[in-house]
Amino acid sequence: MNGNAIIGQSGGPTSVINSSLCGVIQKAAQSKNIDKIYGMRFAIEGFLNNEIIDLSAVDAKVIEGLRHTPGSALGSCRHKLQEEDLPVILELFKKYDIRYFFLIGGNDTMDTIHRVEAYCKEKNYNLIGVGVPKTVDNDLFGTDHTPGFASAARYVALSTQQGGILASDMQRVDKFVIQQTVGRDAGWLAASSAMARKREGDAPHLIYMPERPLNRENVLNDVKTVIDKYGWASIVCGEGITWEDGTPVSASQAKDKFSNVEFGAMGGSSAALNLHQLISNEFGYRGEFQITESLPMSAIDRASEVDLEEAYQCGLKAVELADEGVTGVMVSMVRESNDPYKIVYKTASLSDVAIKAKPMPEEYIAECGTDVTQAFIDYLKPLIGSFPTYSILR
Repeated sequence: MNGNAIIGQSGGPTSVINSSLCGVIQKAAQSKNIDKIYGMRFAIEGFLNNEIIDLSAVDAKVIEGLRHTPGSALGSCRHKLQEEDLPVILELFKKYDIRYFFLIGGNDTMDTIHRVEAYCKEKNYNLIGVGVPKTVDNDLFGTDHTPGFASAARYVALSTQQGGILASDMQRVDKFVIQQTVGRDAGWLAASSAMARKREGDAPHLIYMPERPLNRENVLNDVKTVIDKYGWASIVCGEGITWEDGTPVSASQAKDKFSNVEFGAMGGSSAALNLHQLISNEFGYRGEFQITESLPMSAIDRASEVDLEEAYQCGLKAVELADEGVTGVMVSMVRESNDPYKIVYKTASLSDVAIKAKPMPEEYIAECGTDVTQAFIDYLKPLIGSFPTYSILR
């Protein structure tokens, strides 16, 4: 089927999302089936307003440079697709003779492709829709891991390692430090903080993940035990951690257009701040907290080389599938071995990815509930790269 292609990037960025974009553009330029390549400005929201770029006319050096460029080069959005949007999209597809539809994003993005492709099929318009996976949360169903996660995990691990050295040195001033990671319902990023530990007592000492509801008394006992042992405490928490009754540790109940809780939004206190207040009020300790939102998603200087390459390969694979006439799928990575590390690129159904999530497996969470297991270390180690060893004068 001959026609034009359109590409969009949706949701939050990752350090490597533009590497996927580069892969799609370069592979589409080689396709005998694809004529022009268009880009959506600000994803489906911009496309609905006829905002597109002719990517076929962009210099090849600029496209290649996307492989190491942060942000979302086409612009992004968090528009929830409405039924009334579908006829508008179809008319724009007809106007630009678009037969190949690629979106790079998470499960909400995959739902968008799925619904658009199904609507076109219903209206007898031939369209091939393929999704390219992306999320720092690593909770995308149907793939061993998601492009973007490894780089964000590296950012978290390095920040925990380096911040932990500072916190240890400053323990006579601040007795504890809390670092909050993104990750609404899954603890993958919080867990990744463990990857840079080198010695007994290195940060983090306590990892609180959304998969394990918290008990206030246990949290206070955990912190006291660690401070009594080391003189200070490093705590890492996911933004979506909850108390045992199901209420978020974060005070925020604001929700986005997809009904996802936006932790700490609209003036609500974050999980890290509320834990900080709990500990300070109980013990009278002074402490610090760090909350990073977009930084782990855009830190190209800390990106994993494996992540950059796999993101690029996912872009290439999406066009390969489309050239073969495969539609209604997301590119998936399937791991065949840890050592040597090997993955193969396959597919997952968009209908499954759109409605399912991937929490941390039980075998990756330590029995105590505040640390990870060796199985998790083995899973993440091939993706994240090595870490520096620093001199410690004690």
